Amino acid sequence: MSATDKPNSQDPVVEEEKKNATLEAIQQLGQTTAPTNESNIYCMTIIGQVEGHVVLPPQNKTTKYEHIIPQLVAAEQNSKIEGVLVILNTVGGDVEAGLAIAEMISTLSKPTVTLVLGGGHSIGVPIAVSAVTSMIVETATMTIHPIRLNGLVIGVPQTFEYLDRMQERVIRFITSHSQVTEEKLKDLMFKTGQLSRDIGTSVIGPDAVKYGLIDHVGGIGDAIKELNRLIEARKAQNQGGMIQ
Repeated sequence: MSATDKPNSQDPVVEEEKKNATLEAIQQLGQTTAPTNESNIYCMTIIGQVEGHVVLPPQNKTTKYEHIIPQLVAAEQNSKIEGVLVILNTVGGDVEAGLAIAEMISTLSKPTVTLVLGGGHSIGVPIAVSAVTSMIVETATMTIHPIRLNGLVIGVPQTFEYLDRMQERVIRFITSHSQVTEEKLKDLMFKTGQLSRDIGTSVIGPDAVKYGLIDHVGGIGDAIKELNRLIEARKAQNQGGMIQ
């Protein structure tokens, strides 16, 4: 075979290593790189329950915050990544871990868009509103309720005060990153009769937009289109600053 000839198939050892790397990425991070051209958009998924300081049972579908944080740092530092798309289908989870993820998304210097698919419940609400633009599909729901301790009775005043301060942190973050008013958010949060044996409200996609929680109703195509628009606007702004 001449130097210009190419083998019909790639090295099977290399192919096996690639397959193992892909499987490991799926198992550890819940995601893999799609077989497409290199993209300027980084897609991050938050699925199932947000796992924080306590390891959840193996049968639970979880998103570990110690996996999400390095991904966000890498996306911020990678010059080839121009925008971040966050897709949510979460039941909520650890409050501090959820707030940490939401804070990191909100402080990225690059354009960000969140898209709620299926559900963005509980601590998923701050994550859903943390991007520059938030979107939700028509059939998705968002459950808004107070912070709770798995049904335990709060018998120590200090514990109640801590939960109250944590609740205020959640409310302050949501209202500062969306169009919903504090009065309306608390009304939804402490409403009785909406959830079985509980207080809170479940809102569907169009209602989430009506209340000001989410910016727009739309799907994946709308989210990518909006993110590309934000990227182009950022480029134009940077170019304008350089000219001046």
